Amino acid sequence: MLNLENIKREYDEILNQLSSPELISDWEKFEELSKKKRHLEKIMEKQKEIDQIKKEMEENKSILSSGEDSELAELAEGELKTLIIKQENLEKELEEMSKEKEEAIPRAVIVEIRAGTGGEEAALFAADLFKMYSKYAQLQGWKQKVLDSNPTGIGGFKEVIFELKSAGAGGGNVFSKMKWEGGVHRVQRIPATEKSGRVHTSTASVAVLPKPQKTEFIIKPSDLKTDVYKSSGPGGQYVNKRETAVRITHLPTGLVVTSQTERNLLQNKENALAILEARLLEKRETESEEKMGDKRRTQIGQAKRA
Repeated sequence: MLNLENIKREYDEILNQLSSPELISDWEKFEELSKKKRHLEKIMEKQKEIDQIKKEMEENKSILSSGEDSELAELAEGELKTLIIKQENLEKELEEMSKEKEEAIPRAVIVEIRAGTGGEEAALFAADLFKMYSKYAQLQGWKQKVLDSNPTGIGGFKEVIFELKSAGAGGGNVFSKMKWEGGVHRVQRIPATEKSGRVHTSTASVAVLPKPQKTEFIIKPSDLKTDVYKSSGPGGQYVNKRETAVRITHLPTGLVVTSQTERNLLQNKENALAILEARLLEKRETESEEKMGDKRRTQIGQAKRA
């Protein structure tokens, strides 16, 4: 039986530790605490769903016991049966979730959309793609989180990076459904910014990167250089006056990632690290495929006619 008070107490303690200024230089401890935080958040979110179901069940039981008209009672009885099944399924998911290790985070993807040729129209097209994938994620029951973005003044995006992940064990494989979206997308239309009615061609690139499991990819803290600076995007005086934006440089590869979408420095740091891990995994897999290709070409080149 889960002790939610203990879970909430542990979660609050982790938040206090994550807010410590000393933690900014201790990446290993930061990753460990971040994993625990995400794991506990999953459990608490699932418990909230169960509590809501129980509340709705009590409301339907109240209708049945009050002797309301038969039609309303029939509806309440039918809904109560559905809620009982939902509660059983959610409690099973919660039980499985509580047995998981912190590392067992559902497989997720990092999606990067960048405006290509076409100026402001390309940025608007990138925003359209983002809205399309957001709607698709909603229909699939996935969770979405924006990690970084560079919006334009008229509602477009020069770049937007976001995470998609399954909301539970039954949410399906996100990567298998999204991987074919990678590549250059093109649209021909009359832009909203075009006054003469001419058709323009605009492009936007989409990259779909599998988010590494914590057990399959470890970054050495000594390989990272972290810079913090004031956010340049919207968000009010708070983000513009405080150093909440994060830039991380992976020294061995020279890869640089940024995040400034959140009002919180530590959350932006988590987001930037997630982007970096996905890009490093892609780089490693690409290099592995290239080596296999070179080896195959070498073997084919050595073949002789009998």
